[in-house]
Amino acid sequence: MSALPEPARPRPLLSSASTRFTHEARVVDEFGHERVVQMPAERDLTLYLDKRELVTLMTMGGQPELLALGYLRNQRLVTDIAQVESVQVDWDVNACAITTRGGVADIEARTARRIVTTGCGQGTVFGGLMDEVGSLRLGDTRLTQGELYGLLDAMRRHETVYKSAGSVHGCALFEGERLLLFTEDVGRHNALDAIAGWMWLEGVSGEGKTLYTTGRLTSEMVIKSAQMGVAVVVSRSGITEMGHRLAEQLGMALFARCTNRHFLLYTGRERFVAQPELAPPVPPAA
Repeated sequence: MSALPEPARPRPLLSSASTRFTHEARVVDEFGHERVVQMPAERDLTLYLDKRELVTLMTMGGQPELLALGYLRNQRLVTDIAQVESVQVDWDVNACAITTRGGVADIEARTARRIVTTGCGQGTVFGGLMDEVGSLRLGDTRLTQGELYGLLDAMRRHETVYKSAGSVHGCALFEGERLLLFTEDVGRHNALDAIAGWMWLEGVSGEGKTLYTTGRLTSEMVIKSAQMGVAVVVSRSGITEMGHRLAEQLGMALFARCTNRHFLLYTGRERFVAQPELAPPVPPAA
């Protein structure tokens, strides 16, 4: 007797609130010449959870529905995407209305405690996130040196708003050298939340995945990555002391200052498969 198929997982109804990523500005350069340049958009977006004002995020507005989903997930306000009925963004009023199927229990108590972080733009996390660090478990994800070079090369070739306008952060999710999703926003945490929202929406596990970010690896970035089940994080920028300490506690691999074929592996050496023959030649001593 064949098994009955599993019922389809409820999927939230999402708006598709597309908007411009960049705007033009007239500037004068050091030679006194007038030029037209691009600058990234920055918009305020207020999230309403079941008609209750939750938070206002500053965002470029590229993928606001995924940003809202990722924010809910990473703040642990909603633990199952099946609870989310709809996410509707309206740029005419700069608002995002999130409706759940049964409400969120103890919402006032769960959003009362906030911790100011080093994140630009949003810059806060609900205090309970730090309490969950000890319960997070990550899989056996590993990354080879060749795969690291491959994903760095993929990001170097990828078309981005940053290349044309600057002033934004990007995050990307990889499986080996294969790029799964790339997002950009005015804050690195927003870009990360959008990836978390996509993973949640599509049922994508963090097992075997690598996160790339252009921003520094703070405690907030490390915790959010771990919540997504991602154990290997690569940054073009640096790392903070608390980010380093949390990564060691969680058993994560953190790569920082990654450009071209240069990198620094700060934590999680057991997750890295070194291939020193792929490294660039050592420069001669002065």
